[in-house]
Amino acid sequence: MGPHPAVAAIRLAVRRVLHDVLTDVAAQRELDSLHAPHVDAHAFQTPHPALPAHEPPPSPLVLVACSGGADSMALASALAFEAPKLGIRAGAVTVDHGLQAGSDLRAAEVVARMTALGLGPVESLAVSVGRDGGPEAAARDARYAALDAVADRHGAAAVLLGHTRDDQAETVLLGLARGSGIRSLSGMAAVSGTHGRYRRPFLHIDRQTARKACMVQSLPVWDDPHNADPAYTRSRLRHEGLPALEKALGKGVVEALARTAQLSRDDADALDSWAAQAEASVRDASGRLECAKLFALPPAVRRRIVRRAAIEAGAPAGALFARHIEEVDRLITGWRGQGAINLPGKVVAQRQGGRLVIRQG
Repeated sequence: MGPHPAVAAIRLAVRRVLHDVLTDVAAQRELDSLHAPHVDAHAFQTPHPALPAHEPPPSPLVLVACSGGADSMALASALAFEAPKLGIRAGAVTVDHGLQAGSDLRAAEVVARMTALGLGPVESLAVSVGRDGGPEAAARDARYAALDAVADRHGAAAVLLGHTRDDQAETVLLGLARGSGIRSLSGMAAVSGTHGRYRRPFLHIDRQTARKACMVQSLPVWDDPHNADPAYTRSRLRHEGLPALEKALGKGVVEALARTAQLSRDDADALDSWAAQAEASVRDASGRLECAKLFALPPAVRRRIVRRAAIEAGAPAGALFARHIEEVDRLITGWRGQGAINLPGKVVAQRQGGRLVIRQG
């Protein structure tokens, strides 16, 4: 008899991602070998002692980010099961945000659980959470900075994250509420980060499947009280917003929102590519943006070029909202002699002699 369907589902999802990681590692090693210095054997005029045989490259390391919750515990168990069969080293890291009493003890418990699963190396990282962007955004920034640091230190090929289809649906609704455009509606990418470091195997798996997999494997699970705290926007959406939508619209809302995320991501990627190709054609010989040429572009393409220019000038991407870009866009499409537009990061946008100038103020 095979594993429980929930366990089989999470293992299959992880197996597919690990195969992708192995493919990427092999491609990178082949690329590195092409750029390696070449030694000409004929350059030696005297007998040369035999060179030691090249040792095989080390097995790639994949880490799982584990909070101790059901999603990440299910992910850790699947990684521990699948990685050895593919010759992959599997480790884990848990991040202690220090936002609750006893968080250090819970982090130590997660380390013990990961070690018991046979994962190694296993680390607990304590971080200091700032205030920029609100508590949820600040915690996320601190967490990813810590994960980047540990992945760099160990040379990890990938870090697995336990975001589920339910998390994806919540992210799409949050993006819709912000009114930030199609990129916000695209939710979380299956692969993200520098060189595709972060992988999300569970974006097509619902939260209940992950929890069921933990239950049938007798894996202890910690339920973060913040996930039920109405002070947090995502928590209110999870426990009030989505249930209300399903009551009004029927079952299938989560699946539809996750599907919307993928369709939106495909569209956003295509528009980003179009904007990147069009940008050179709207700059003059000195590299300044020409308003007349920008005006001729479709709004979705033009605003992407404007946004990219603002970020290059120093505006933080996370603080640059649709309303900022719309204000700058009016310098192009509704020019009536208006003054400069102040953007986040002390960046200023203004129209000068038919050119759109975006720079540090």
